[in-house]
Amino acid sequence: MSQIDQHLAAQSIALPEPAAPVAAYVPAVQAGKLLHISGQLPFDAEGALMKGKIGGERDLDWGVAAAERCALMLVAQMKAALGGDLDRVERIVKLGAFVASTADFTDQPKVANGASEMMVRIFGDAGRHARSAVSVPVLPLDASVEIDAIVAIRD
Repeated sequence: MSQIDQHLAAQSIALPEPAAPVAAYVPAVQAGKLLHISGQLPFDAEGALMKGKIGGERDLDWGVAAAERCALMLVAQMKAALGGDLDRVERIVKLGAFVASTADFTDQPKVANGASEMMVRIFGDAGRHARSAVSVPVLPLDASVEIDAIVAIRD
């Protein structure tokens, strides 16, 4: 068991099953020592997609929780792409957060903090990253949040 897996178990963090692509793309692509992970949607612990616009039918706390779930799915995709060895993650380089929100909602960075803080919780200082957080009018399947990642990996 990797050190990161032990850390996850000690914190009672369970990774979801990596989601299959919903269109013509792959979940992850390695280019050199960078792993690019496609945008991941938030599925709750029971596997239901977290839907709805933040600032509309959903509030900030919902958005933060959705971003946390996106982060867990990103880590699940990393694990799958790295043959199960999360210790190969050298650093989370960048997260791109897309928040389905109303025109008057301006706390997209606070929503994205759910994912950012989860990466630090899992990877420590190696989880600190650059980030963008933008509002979009709608996401696939009416998801509340979608987040993609660039990850530096070890051989």
